[in-house]
Amino acid sequence: MKLVILDRDGVINQESDAYIKTPEEWIPIPGSLAAIGRLTKAGFTVVVASNQSGLGRGLFDQKALDAITARMQAETVKAGGRLDGIYYCPHKPEDGCDCRKPKTGLFQQIAAHYGVNMRGIPAIGDSARDLVAAKAAVARPILVKTGRGHETLKQMPDAEVYVDLAAAADHLIGETR
Repeated sequence: MKLVILDRDGVINQESDAYIKTPEEWIPIPGSLAAIGRLTKAGFTVVVASNQSGLGRGLFDQKALDAITARMQAETVKAGGRLDGIYYCPHKPEDGCDCRKPKTGLFQQIAAHYGVNMRGIPAIGDSARDLVAAKAAVARPILVKTGRGHETLKQMPDAEVYVDLAAAADHLIGETR
């Protein structure tokens, strides 16, 4: 199985310090949905692993998160792609859960669901917590410069880096040829 794990905000869609609270606020980064389409066509199973503490903070409810997810999935399908799984942590940082990145709980859920070892599985994110979680799960941390990626690169200059999801996807597809 060719599996790839994507963070949501800052990788697939534009980041917002005010949180993405409605489907209308979910704005794809140019080229990201087409990149998922290319990954899908190349035989990758594409999943999303995302911290969504806005739910725990009461900034939006489950119905709103479901509507945002439905929009993301529909727009991805329109671009020729498919998201095979959406995994999110709804907890606040102070809740001390095991699923909030930089902890590895979301990666463990994905590994269990797909029956895979995370070793070397590409995990694409824009924040240090994305990369730290991927590394701790023995996945392959990949940084994109969209979202908070430029800030993260200053903290993690040794990261495998691509300008955006489109460039990272093209590289991964090229590796499988």
